[in-house]
Amino acid sequence: MTATGTSATPAKASAGYDRADWASAFRNVGVELDGVPITAVRGAIPPELQGTLYRNGPGRLERGGQWVHHPFDGDGMITALRFGGGSAELRNRFVRTEGWLAEEQADRVLYRGVFGTQKPGGPVANAFDLRLKNIANTHVVRLGDQLLALWEAAEPHALDPDTLETRGLSRLDGLLKPGEAFSAHPRFDPGHHGRPAMVTFGVKTGPRSTIRLMEFAVEDDPASGVKAGDLLHERRDSFNGFAFLHDFAITPNWAVFLQNAIAFNPLPYVMGRKGAAQCLQSQPGGQAKFWLIPRAGGAFAGQAPRIVDAPEGFVFHHLNAWEEGEAVVVESIYYSDFPSIGPDEDFRSVNFELLPEGLLEQCRIDLAAGTVSTTRLSERCCEFAMVNPEREGLPARFAWMAVAERETGNDPLQAIKKLDLHTGERRVWSAAPRGFVSEPLMVPRPGATAEDDGWVLCLVWNGARCASDLVILDAASLEEVAVLELPLAVPHGLHGSWAAA
Repeated sequence: MTATGTSATPAKASAGYDRADWASAFRNVGVELDGVPITAVRGAIPPELQGTLYRNGPGRLERGGQWVHHPFDGDGMITALRFGGGSAELRNRFVRTEGWLAEEQADRVLYRGVFGTQKPGGPVANAFDLRLKNIANTHVVRLGDQLLALWEAAEPHALDPDTLETRGLSRLDGLLKPGEAFSAHPRFDPGHHGRPAMVTFGVKTGPRSTIRLMEFAVEDDPASGVKAGDLLHERRDSFNGFAFLHDFAITPNWAVFLQNAIAFNPLPYVMGRKGAAQCLQSQPGGQAKFWLIPRAGGAFAGQAPRIVDAPEGFVFHHLNAWEEGEAVVVESIYYSDFPSIGPDEDFRSVNFELLPEGLLEQCRIDLAAGTVSTTRLSERCCEFAMVNPEREGLPARFAWMAVAERETGNDPLQAIKKLDLHTGERRVWSAAPRGFVSEPLMVPRPGATAEDDGWVLCLVWNGARCASDLVILDAASLEEVAVLELPLAVPHGLHGSWAAA
């Protein structure tokens, strides 16, 4: 595992990877650990690193001999690493959803999956069964005294932040209706309007789609009586067209959504031949749109949304957004097309060469002219990019992201890159050839003034020992600070968060 720095010279050529190493992460987690002490096998845990790293992702991928068709259909499992005083302890627990409990008891697949998993029995057994199994597998965030396991098609599950015990389905004190969508990708405003807030949304899709934008307090404010978890603001806006939205971006004045030019034909789903997500496809001749919704407390509060044509391509994730005069700048990871796994493909043997890679691009939206200009920021395949959380919604100089080992082309994510967004200089830490990275989280050092003063935390699948490592990197240099070998095999996951002590 190495770190390299480069400005104009290309990174080293790919050392290649063994598909068996990558695929070995797809497995069932058969153990739940409770407060197991973890020590560094290399380096030392910084004593200033105090808080909990939470990760979510699929932990159950097979039942009764039947594998899920896509790992995104796997049952959610939370992994928590708590740091303090230079030490760490590990916990993991499955989210006790209604579907998980029922299938655990039956030891077989009882529900269809959004990404193509079918019940046994073929189309006849699956036709007209439109129940959604809330698998709580996409993200995990702390809100007040609750830890929320998120899955964007329905309500969150509330967990105990310390023990990870499932408290149950949460409708946030009646804020959500049964089955109402609640995003799995909230954004955390560091305090643009006087107090930090969690900004999130829910989508009701159809020929016209409605976005419910919500802002929650994340700290108690005794002076006003506001408590962490209280709803501060909400609004609803409807737009033409089907909305496939996983992520969004925020600035002090705007919530920025990108409506991909995606068509949805539900017939194969209704007839039991495909999962709902497999019925999505790029819309020929379609026009993507930026939807900019004014935020409460901003200069345009209460006004109608702005709608601007967006570039071609497909976006799952945004890096950041900010404002420059009458322009809004959005940095996103663009794919040339919607990446998917067909009904007859095995996700463990997917050909990366046939899938579009994600590339970081910057879109400058001129609100006065209603136009967009685009700049490519990096040619290296990337995903899961973030800035210092204190720069959310503001211009940021540095970004950290998971990238492929080689400089161009699509491969599994095996390295972490720090990119200087002003100069293009980059530094790369590599886990190749046998390591595979997940989403990196940048944690600022307490009291830091420099934007890149802190650490990058990343779970790495170690193919050599078929288990997971937690790697702590210096956020400025990307040098290893510590490596923790976990007594746990965490499958390739999705999103996570840091909760300071």
